[in-house]
Amino acid sequence: MRQCYFCTNNIKEVDYKESELLKKFLNFQSKILPREETNVCAKHQRKLARAVKRCRFLGLIPFVSR
Repeated sequence: MRQCYFCTNNIKEVDYKESELLKKFLNFQSKILPREETNVCAKHQRKLARAVKRCRFLGLIPFVSR
């Protein structure tokens, strides 16, 4: 079983301004990947989802990519 990316790299907060990091957790349609695929713990998955939604609202990453 793999460890959580954020726990292993000692990242306390998931920042919405780091769009390149957030893109690693999106699929080709810009949907947020589930925990089973990303191997992120529940606490960081919630923070990740919140950061992605904020990033989308500000226009840093697209809502949908074709």
